[in-house]
Amino acid sequence: MENLQQEFLEKIENHKGMIFKISKMYVDNQDDREDLYQEIVFQLWKSYQKFEGKSQFSTWLYRVSLNTALTFLKTEKRKPDNAFLHENLELPEEETQQKEIQIDFLYKAVQELNSVEKALIFLFLEGQSHKEIAQNLGISEVNARVKLNRTKEKLQQIIKKYGYEF
Repeated sequence: MENLQQEFLEKIENHKGMIFKISKMYVDNQDDREDLYQEIVFQLWKSYQKFEGKSQFSTWLYRVSLNTALTFLKTEKRKPDNAFLHENLELPEEETQQKEIQIDFLYKAVQELNSVEKALIFLFLEGQSHKEIAQNLGISEVNARVKLNRTKEKLQQIIKKYGYEF
């Protein structure tokens, strides 16, 4: 059991950035992000023994994390809070000021997307192909491509609404 725990903790450490990004995309304030992050890790641990390795660990992690985020939103009845618009995002020091502004606008805009759109954008930003996005969301590749393009257009409109020019 201890070897299993150590293996799990190492994998979570290697993929904590993905979990953090999902948490940040689905909830709007720091306390809720921390709660969601913990809930995702808990759900991953609960189902880790059932992970058969038929897919990559990261693919399995995406599915469990996204499903947990969706469930978290439904059960907690959380809705985006416009107070997030005034929050300062914590970014690594090496980020330039322009990059910080871009990331800030992106996260603000993402808060206005629905749950499926957030998942699409997250998977896209993680470098997933249309085929991988389709598999993770349980939709066709064509549907993933169309939905992703529409979501990108919607994000551009939201960002423009906040006054950021591309």
